[in-house]
Amino acid sequence: MRHYIELHDMDVMTNVTLLDGLCIGYRQVLEGDYELYRNHCMRVFNFCRAFAGESPDALDKIAIAAFFHDFGIWSDHTFDYIAPSQLLARHYLEISDQVTWIDEIEAMIGEHHKLTRYCANSVWLVESFRKADLIDMSGGLLRFRLPDEFVTDVLDAFPNEGFHKKIGRLFIERLKTDPFSPLPMMKF
Repeated sequence: MRHYIELHDMDVMTNVTLLDGLCIGYRQVLEGDYELYRNHCMRVFNFCRAFAGESPDALDKIAIAAFFHDFGIWSDHTFDYIAPSQLLARHYLEISDQVTWIDEIEAMIGEHHKLTRYCANSVWLVESFRKADLIDMSGGLLRFRLPDEFVTDVLDAFPNEGFHKKIGRLFIERLKTDPFSPLPMMKF
């Protein structure tokens, strides 16, 4: 079972070498959405870190999942982006010689829009990641008992830059083309 780290003296991490390296490495794919996606990834990273602690493995796993979790939107130009995002993460983990992390990171990506609690493996970071993304997608309205000041500090450090508007536009486009499956990434 995971415990919240002590947040009373915790600073928002504004530079995460692994996550920043991935963002820069794929900057051309993100084009004009670089800043909005990086900021979303950094918000999710910081929220998840607050739930998961700061072990080096946890931070690296969170950074990798944070970068790839929505990346299929840009790499494959689709709103049905979970499988493409998982494949890209798997490829990255294989070439980075982190194959033992594949199942956990694929679950983090695959379950991050699950509407109910993830219970299949309580030692994995999946539930922490799911809650972190939900905090960001709700604009901080949902906080899962994270301190208000910390959530506000993260949101202030990484402005939205239009991320939620982009997701809204993609939703509207998907609704027009596939009205019976407008949110293919959602799970119960």
